[in-house]
Amino acid sequence: MALGSCNCGGVTFKVEKSQSDVYLCHCSICRKATGAAGIAVVVVPKHLFWWTAGETLITHWAKPGHDWQMNFCRICGSPLPGDNDEANVFIPVGFLSDGTKNLKVAHHIWVGSKAIWDDVGESGVQHLEALDQ
Repeated sequence: MALGSCNCGGVTFKVEKSQSDVYLCHCSICRKATGAAGIAVVVVPKHLFWWTAGETLITHWAKPGHDWQMNFCRICGSPLPGDNDEANVFIPVGFLSDGTKNLKVAHHIWVGSKAIWDDVGESGVQHLEALDQ
């Protein structure tokens, strides 16, 4: 099990599965959402994820014309877990506190959209867009 919380601790959650694969998204939308080179997330099935406190503090923003959206804590502004697709939730790995000893970068996605200054490391498979099907 892994526990997580936003920066102020107002929003908390748990995941009933140890994670290992980290996905680093290098797209311009994630760069602007985080103010960094992108976002590092784990993806878990929705039935293994639970909010444990602070759901009323969650707000979200959806990019017009895209299926992309990000949840945020309305107090501290931390990006929070959100829907990855109908069956899965993405969780920014920086919020996980327990059960994360086995994390490793498995995939870099949207490398074709990365910032010119972003030096993608050697770990993980690189995908020009989303995961190659």
